Amino acid sequence: MSQNNPKNSRAEVRRGRQFSNTHKKGPFRRILKWALILVGALFLFGAGLFTYYAASAPRITRSALTSDNSTKFYDANGTVISRLGSQNRDYVKSNKIPRTLKRAVVSIEDRRFYKHHGVDPIRIAGAAISNLTGSSLGLQGGSTLTQQLVKLSVFSTAASDRTLKRKAQEAWLAIKVENRYSKSQILEFYINKVYMGNGVYGMQTAAEYYYDKTLDQLTLPEFALLAGMPQSPTLYNPYKYPQYATKRRDEVLDAMVKTKAITQQQAQSAKNTSVKAHLSETHAKARTSEKTSKYIDSYLKQAIEELEDKGYKPNSGLKVYTNLNMSAQKKLYQVSNNDPTIAYPNDRFQVGATVVDVNNGRVVAMQGGRKTKVAFGLNRAVQTGRSSGSTAKPIMDYGPAIQYLKYPTYQPVKDTPYVYPGTDKSVYDFDNKYQGTITMRKALVESRNIPAIRTLENVGVPKATTFLKNLGMSFSKPLEIQNGIGLYISSEQLAASYAAFSNGGTYYKPYLINKIVQVNGVTHKYHKQGKRAMSPATAFMITNMLKGVMTDSQGSGTAAKISGLYEAGKTGTTQYPDDYLNKVPAMSTMDSWFSGYTKNYSLAIWTGYDHQFKANSYVTSAQTTIAQQIYKNVMGYISEDKPNTDWTQPSDVVATNRGGQTEYYVAGYPGTVTDNSSNQTTSGYTTDSGSSSSSAVVTQPRENESSSSAESSSESSESTPSEQKPSGDGGDGGSDSSSASSSSTDNGGSGGNSGGDGGNTTPDTGGNTNTDSNNGGADVTQ
Repeated sequence: MSQNNPKNSRAEVRRGRQFSNTHKKGPFRRILKWALILVGALFLFGAGLFTYYAASAPRITRSALTSDNSTKFYDANGTVISRLGSQNRDYVKSNKIPRTLKRAVVSIEDRRFYKHHGVDPIRIAGAAISNLTGSSLGLQGGSTLTQQLVKLSVFSTAASDRTLKRKAQEAWLAIKVENRYSKSQILEFYINKVYMGNGVYGMQTAAEYYYDKTLDQLTLPEFALLAGMPQSPTLYNPYKYPQYATKRRDEVLDAMVKTKAITQQQAQSAKNTSVKAHLSETHAKARTSEKTSKYIDSYLKQAIEELEDKGYKPNSGLKVYTNLNMSAQKKLYQVSNNDPTIAYPNDRFQVGATVVDVNNGRVVAMQGGRKTKVAFGLNRAVQTGRSSGSTAKPIMDYGPAIQYLKYPTYQPVKDTPYVYPGTDKSVYDFDNKYQGTITMRKALVESRNIPAIRTLENVGVPKATTFLKNLGMSFSKPLEIQNGIGLYISSEQLAASYAAFSNGGTYYKPYLINKIVQVNGVTHKYHKQGKRAMSPATAFMITNMLKGVMTDSQGSGTAAKISGLYEAGKTGTTQYPDDYLNKVPAMSTMDSWFSGYTKNYSLAIWTGYDHQFKANSYVTSAQTTIAQQIYKNVMGYISEDKPNTDWTQPSDVVATNRGGQTEYYVAGYPGTVTDNSSNQTTSGYTTDSGSSSSSAVVTQPRENESSSSAESSSESSESTPSEQKPSGDGGDGGSDSSSASSSSTDNGGSGGNSGGDGGNTTPDTGGNTNTDSNNGGADVTQ
């Protein structure tokens, strides 16, 4: 009977449900239990690891927080040449720092600065989420302003050193700093510690450098720019990259609005101010204390930029070893500034020069200007705003012709009337004459424009562009036929490209730094792996012809000849636009170049005026040899203790006698080449009038052909932002009869839109950057 009792049935159901619920909750509780245990274990492990790392953290002192933590630079012999730090910093106390600047710094760097105690868990969590979602905050996203101060004071700033151990030590020391110093003191330390670019440390000195003012004289947009610069002082340089500086300044202003430091109306008013407004032109407060600073100023500036490109900041207490040959540098400085044998017209006449070791790409000397009265001024050695003139011919025209078309040195080329395909623009040479059919050697030695353009037309601009790419150059816009007589490249790029001719065809990207030693003793070694840019045959045959530029009685570079030295080189000048020619004396030029080399060094030199369209800022015909004289004096000096040997003829190059002249050709290609250039025909050669897209056809049987492709390097590429327009420059003295010459404005040294020894109007092909993969590696040792 009891089995059928309803009460018993209901009780059994309840017991069943309780049993079921107990079993359902069991797994969840077990999972939760183990999860809590795991979290606890991870917390204990993390705490233990943090304690372990913190125990080995370096000692931090007030001296470290306030000192410059200067970086030492060494020359190739291991001698200290500069200490970057306090010599370029004016320390300012907290009560002298304007409140607006403090609020700007806190707004952009650490909004919760006054709420945390050195480490901000909320900021760390935000950075972690950003990392998981692919934001660009990265590891530094969680760093407080105090942690950044610690990093600047005792740690390396290189991205490769952002390890878990370093972050733990950084956090521990930040907590100690917060316990020892007030927020006001910490902000004072930071504002005086940060690197602000151009060898300047601290925001007080930056105000003097960029605006020639003290901090209390700055305006809101100026405060905002200074507050935003420390994260990337080179990129946010208002002189060099105003577009990036403007964007960063506006980010700071927006951050100040969010923290209610300023109103939206104040921010908008500040944004309406040009970032270049009120910038100083003299940098009167920039200075260094080194006795050798005047000699190495440009080299040091470039080394600092290279250091920053590698992820370091110059105030990180580093030891930086450079490739600088101090003896060569002093000679280059002396010759460029006050050599009594060179008739410089005035102190405004400028120079940009680079010396490169042809066998490894090391930059051993660099001169960025003459009669310079400020530190870290314009470095004309690396500027790419001026046309290279006829120095482009070996790398744009004749080098590619040998490499891709197997031209012999005696290849017939036409110096006859020429009009750019599809235009009514004629090209002339400096003497306004035509020589008819001449050899490629004669055309290059005498720097004739028309044969160079015709040769490029036969090669084809795409192949010539590939040849330039193998020499470390690229252009954002396609080059055109006019670029055969002028490219917008720097003396550094030109010296490095000619170095490949010297060493048999291997390109090394030029570099200044070979080793960096961090505060903790970690050493990074840097070197460049060369890549094949052209065949040994091309390099030898170009070199053999370029010897004649200096030794032939009709050569354009005879003023550069050094008696008894095996050398080769090329001149280059750029003419004013047609509509400006009546404003300057006859035969005047905007730029004059000389680039020459031995088997040891390659030296490229630009001369001219920063503002070439101002009154009395032209280079006269007589002054075009100044670049050659600089080369002669410097190359002669640095070659005294070096082996003086001639270049060896490669096995696949054949010598032949042509009219008493020793000529050369690539084995199997003695010179039967169809000329497809426009306008005129070459006597004795099968020709076909065509457009600029045509290319020459090699009809000789191909024997022993060497590969024309460049060998790729496995190293990552480096690029440096630079503004450039490719140019046209004819022979040293030619003219362009174009009726539509370009209009040019004086932009402080970037040149006009027309180049060429005849004012060739040339297209804007965009900025030139070093995009080769030949960037060398870093060997790290402890």
